[in-house]
Amino acid sequence: MSYDELSSQGCEKTESLLPPTPTSGTYKVKYHADDAQDFVLDVDRTPVDLTLIMPHYRALNQPIDHKMSMFVVNRFGSTKLKVCRNTSLSRFQLEVVSSSADVTIWIPSDFKGRIFYTGKAKFSSGFINRVMQNAHINDAFARDYSDEDDVFVDTKGLVHFRMWDIHTGAPENSTRESLKRLFGCTRRPPAMDLDWDFLIED
Repeated sequence: MSYDELSSQGCEKTESLLPPTPTSGTYKVKYHADDAQDFVLDVDRTPVDLTLIMPHYRALNQPIDHKMSMFVVNRFGSTKLKVCRNTSLSRFQLEVVSSSADVTIWIPSDFKGRIFYTGKAKFSSGFINRVMQNAHINDAFARDYSDEDDVFVDTKGLVHFRMWDIHTGAPENSTRESLKRLFGCTRRPPAMDLDWDFLIED
């Protein structure tokens, strides 16, 4: 099964009725009943550095099994996205499409679901420690559950997966998570290309 078959949008541009969205700063994602996605960003070369905050409540008329749907296209510019939430009840689906630029995504530490990516990926120590054990990574046989999360990344560039700590409300503490890895206090990573650069991270 190919990536495009698993992805909900593929690489085609999506028409949206949503208002223009920023390319940096913080953005609160809200449920949009009349649109295919709850958040859409489509740019060509603008660097993107966004913190996407998931709602902590279910909106009026929002289906119980609805996943907050986010679609980001940045054809030639770098993309950095932090997905933040304070409740696991706010499930999400994130799709990021780029031509050849690097993509960095901070995944909530309570993530549970599927992650599909093309190209080469690097995983931070925090991601390995807290997220990987609950993630089906590039598993074509993983089922789509309404109470789980989905992440799709399509780029020829490098994909960095990092962890957003829901307990501290901040990106992972690289030093602390690296020490956990060094002392073998966490789950052994699977046999894939991993980011061992956490050993020399600041």
